[in-house]
Amino acid sequence: MKLSIDSAQKMQELGAAIAQTAQAHDLLLLNGDLGAGKTTLTQGIGRALGIKRPVKSPTFTIVREYPEAKLPLFHMDFYRLENDDLSSIDLTNYLSEPGIVVIEWPDVIQKELPEQFLQLTIKRVDDSWSSTKRVVEFEAKGERYKQWVKNILQLLT
Repeated sequence: MKLSIDSAQKMQELGAAIAQTAQAHDLLLLNGDLGAGKTTLTQGIGRALGIKRPVKSPTFTIVREYPEAKLPLFHMDFYRLENDDLSSIDLTNYLSEPGIVVIEWPDVIQKELPEQFLQLTIKRVDDSWSSTKRVVEFEAKGERYKQWVKNILQLLT
C-alpha cells in the first residue's frame, strides 16, 4: 500500500491517524533518507497523543520518552548507534511498556526486533531538497498491524 503526501501538514495528519488508531505495545518502524519526514510524522503522532512539549529528533540521544501522552510514546533513532550496540538501551523493556514505540533507522537493529510490526518507508518524489512531496509505503507484518493500516487509511479518506 502506498500513500502520496504533498506537505509537512499532510505528513503530520498521517501521524495523527497513526496515533488515533494505535494500541499499547504497537511497534512502528520508519525508514527514509535524512530529511524524508520521519520526525515530522512522529511530531504528528505526538501532537495527537496530547504531548505538549516539542517532539524532537532523538538522533543524538537515541531515545526520547514521552510518558505523559494518552498512550506513552517512545521515539528512537538508531542512525548513530555504533556497532549495532544496544547494550545501553533496554529495547525489550520499551517494547513491553504499554505505549507505542517508534523507531527511525530500524535496519541497524532489525535482528533484535519482534517479527510483527508496521513499517513505513518514506521516499521523496523528486530530488529537490525543498520539495515536500513524498510517497509513504506501508508494510504490515502480522494481523494486528494489517488491521492498523486499514484503520489508518480509513481515517485519512
